[in-house]
Amino acid sequence: MKKINILKENREYNRIIQKKKPFHYKDYIFYIEKDTKDVYHFGFSVGKKIGNAVTRNKIKRQIKNILDQKNYQNNFNCIIIVKKGILDKTFHEIEKDLLEAIDKLNIVKGAKK
Repeated sequence: MKKINILKENREYNRIIQKKKPFHYKDYIFYIEKDTKDVYHFGFSVGKKIGNAVTRNKIKRQIKNILDQKNYQNNFNCIIIVKKGILDKTFHEIEKDLLEAIDKLNIVKGAKK
């Protein structure tokens, strides 16, 4: 995933989380905000209850790898918050669940609405 497509600033996270309703799917919480910019952005939040820094960074790398498999529409910001249940899953289970959730959000290019 390119750096241009990642949300980094705390005020953007706070703005999106406060104004948008969450979409819960298994071990994830998604916040989607439609935007007017010509790029899409993803933000990731993995809390300290998940594990130490190595574990949290591993989960973020896995999620970025999974998200790189699809082509996305432009004009949206998406924050993905990970719950503790993800620790009990293999990479293939994480991949299956995350791709199902992304399909339900209708943010993939060419997806039926």
